[in-house]
Amino acid sequence: MGNWAGVTVEKSEVFFKFNNHDFHIIDLPGIYDLNATTDAERVAVDFLRGDTLDVVVNVVDLSNFKRNILLTAELMELDKPTVLALNMADESRRSGVQVDIPKVESLLGARACFTVGKTGEGVDTLLQYIVECYEKGAGRATVDTNGNPARAKEAITDFPEGAPEEAVSERWKLADKVEKEATSFASRKQSGITHRLDNILLHPFIGIILYIAAFYLMFKISFDFSAPYMDWIDGFMNNFLSSAFTKLGITIGLPEILIKSVTEAIIGGVGFVITFVPLIAILYFFITFFEMSGYLPRIVFLMDRFMHRIGLHGNMMTPLLLGFGCNVPAIMATKNLNSRTDKILVSMMIPFMSCPARLVVFAFFSFIFFEHPALVIVSLYVVGIIVALLTALVLRRSFLKGRKSNFLLEMPPYRLPSLKTVFTIVWAHVKAFLYRAGTVIFVVSIIVWGLLNLPPGIKGPDQSLAASIGKAITPVFKPIGLEDWRATTSLIPAFMAREVVLSSMAVIYKTSEAGTSADRGNVDILSLAKEQGSGLLESVEDSFLAVATLGISTLRVDEAEETDGLKESINRAFTPASAYSFMILLLLYNSCVATVTIMIREIGRKYSLLFLAGSFVIAWVLAFIVYNLAKAV
Repeated sequence: MGNWAGVTVEKSEVFFKFNNHDFHIIDLPGIYDLNATTDAERVAVDFLRGDTLDVVVNVVDLSNFKRNILLTAELMELDKPTVLALNMADESRRSGVQVDIPKVESLLGARACFTVGKTGEGVDTLLQYIVECYEKGAGRATVDTNGNPARAKEAITDFPEGAPEEAVSERWKLADKVEKEATSFASRKQSGITHRLDNILLHPFIGIILYIAAFYLMFKISFDFSAPYMDWIDGFMNNFLSSAFTKLGITIGLPEILIKSVTEAIIGGVGFVITFVPLIAILYFFITFFEMSGYLPRIVFLMDRFMHRIGLHGNMMTPLLLGFGCNVPAIMATKNLNSRTDKILVSMMIPFMSCPARLVVFAFFSFIFFEHPALVIVSLYVVGIIVALLTALVLRRSFLKGRKSNFLLEMPPYRLPSLKTVFTIVWAHVKAFLYRAGTVIFVVSIIVWGLLNLPPGIKGPDQSLAASIGKAITPVFKPIGLEDWRATTSLIPAFMAREVVLSSMAVIYKTSEAGTSADRGNVDILSLAKEQGSGLLESVEDSFLAVATLGISTLRVDEAEETDGLKESINRAFTPASAYSFMILLLLYNSCVATVTIMIREIGRKYSLLFLAGSFVIAWVLAFIVYNLAKAV
């Protein structure tokens, strides 16, 4: 039980067998008492007050033993079988705190045992107590270790109707009694390392410098280490698997439209989803490590004063900063926020934070149209931040008016996390992305492919359904300088992912021709397989070499990457004013389908679709202002 970053904020469950008993364990969000004030707490309290559970297992943090007894007392009042897991027993022993378990059981009338979550110590005993509690109904007016009726139940439940203050007072008396009679602090040692580290990491100047350095390191390793693997996955799916299926399809005589639909829509869609995995996994490795080590709550504390000045909380800073890396894991990280209101607010700010996918497009256009491209790119980042802050300000005074949540932060001691636990949590996040978001992204990718390739028999994207839509919506974008239907058509695949804008434009502007199925089928699969094998080895080498450099290699954009033909076409189709307007639109109108999908999952369909429409209006209005001001100048 606790509220620091990283504890459970949604109900999760697991099934397993132990000693011929079927277990269904439900892990609830951490709470301090049964007076729920946040969405996460309501999930726990509503479930605990329901009739579907058999045994309550209260995981008690021994580093905050007395405070945890208050919740234990309330749980006993629910008149449901309860078992106590006295967790972090290893830290308790190292600090010299001694706990008398028989005395705890006698005073509280519930079975208790020591546990160590990261090593599994005490788990078998705990499970055995759960079985015993379930079979005997112990834990209500349970018996103590001598077989006598437990006194705790009588002491904490016989309150007059409507006397909450008396109840709280009696619970505190019980907590005092348990601490005095069941614990010994005679040989307690002070935690020197936590105090020494806090003197540095919570320093108002040094702490912020170290915080920036830590997050820079996290971004650098996440981007540079994952980029080669993301490129390899993309090549493996779209080059090797697509070519292999194409060759198979031609051999057995499948229609070309079927071959294209499988290779480009299905294999390409799956590949697009999987390419996110390395980045999400590495980012969540760092986030989880920071959470479990106790450092992330210190960051929240450090930034809280600044964030309060703009009406936000310190715990909102981490998801916002992650948005500069990738909006998808950033919105996933909002689950650590206490209230639904905060989740909605931050989730609607994150898409305005420019991710590296948009940087590629910004760099390409900036190098073509502007004398100082770096300043243009920086200005776009600043615009995104300003719009995000203004969005928070408007929401606080309109849709979310009067819903500002209280913020209570508990900082655990510093710990060295178990890598096994860290990887388990990372894998849970990756699975959640693949199962919940990946399926929707896959479906949308097929829809986008259909728009660009249907009706059957078309000779190019200019004859596709997407082109028809692009031509139909051109009048909407004409006031912001986008008068060419090919530019507006490129916005359709841009909704899929910002990084495909340039490749889509290359096809739509006829500067690069997509190969036919026959071309892709005329390949040597064995040679391609060897290339993929060597490519994987190169990716491993490149990932370590990239991490060894000082800068973030992934964010460097070579202005000569794209073909001269596309540059010439873009130069003819855009002006500096319309180019900046186009970049404003790509910056502010919701980043990609993956972001929308995650947003729907985290804050619901209603608010997500509202933001989708609102972000487009904001993007269009600002692009209109910028375009007309630029023209006037």
